[in-house]
Amino acid sequence: MNALLMKEYRHLDLVDMPAPAPGPGELLVRVHSCGICGSDVHGFDGSTGRRQPPLVMGHEAAGTVAGVGAGVVGFRGGDRVTFDSTVYCGACFFCARGEVNLCDNRQVLGVSCGDYRRHGAFAEYVVAPARITYHLPDALRFEHAAMIEAVSVAVHAVGLTLVRLGDFALVVGAGMIGTLALQALKLAGCAQVIVADVDAGRLKMALDLGATAVINPKEGDVAEFVRGRTSGRGADVAVEAVGATEPIQTAIAALRKGGALTLVGNIAPKIELPLQAVVTRQLRLFGSCASSGEYPTCIDLLARGAIRVEPLISAVAPLAEGPAWFERLYAREPGLMKVILQP
Repeated sequence: MNALLMKEYRHLDLVDMPAPAPGPGELLVRVHSCGICGSDVHGFDGSTGRRQPPLVMGHEAAGTVAGVGAGVVGFRGGDRVTFDSTVYCGACFFCARGEVNLCDNRQVLGVSCGDYRRHGAFAEYVVAPARITYHLPDALRFEHAAMIEAVSVAVHAVGLTLVRLGDFALVVGAGMIGTLALQALKLAGCAQVIVADVDAGRLKMALDLGATAVINPKEGDVAEFVRGRTSGRGADVAVEAVGATEPIQTAIAALRKGGALTLVGNIAPKIELPLQAVVTRQLRLFGSCASSGEYPTCIDLLARGAIRVEPLISAVAPLAEGPAWFERLYAREPGLMKVILQP
């Protein structure tokens, strides 16, 4: 099979590899579309330590069932499917609680971190456990279904945020997860959602996707902007989708007393937290990791058009063009958001 193999950091090749075989409880999936995730791009240069070569990356995918392992029920050849990126054990303390994203034995497709190596979906075929695989409606295009993993991350984050009907929300960071969180916040009942980002193009997209208003932190004070629209109180809830000190501090400053902030961005391993502002204003901070059972809901949201992903897809390209697209994304080419590769 054709596969996009990272032989060494910053070096991808289209190679011929043996197709994997599904074991008990597993499915062999013929990949039709696989998105390049920001975590793939960050792992491309070895900075995260979680994509050690040689490795086939890719975990945002959709396709058709090409093989069924022993003991699998509910799937057959040709079924249109997508799958979670998190491979959970189903037996540990956290899995028993339904918190599968916190599984003690958690693995991620397309990741090699020293403890395990699990080839991903930048290939013609990939193996996935049936327990993390979901049927797709016929009308949902594969390139859109490849966005379900990202949608589930945003929906999970918003689900942790304790939104009340009519809340005023702030999203800091209008990248992939931020723009999806914007849509999820509106669906959760927020009356107004302000989006802050330093990129004018992304702010325009946020407006097109339903943001009440947008602000560039380089051109104005975000906290003052939010207070001006909330009778001086500040936002009820915020989602931070960057993961660095400055945007997190921006989100904290813009919250009202007793407000809630969910941190889903994950770029910097450490940040400076304004502790007194959090404690004396009794703010609630939540960390959000991946997703935990939201896939069926997200499939339905996309199928109904309740969450739109088409505007976020910058390009759909053959797998053979993957190395060039990785370089363009790594260079942070303006205007690029999500690139979908098709084996």
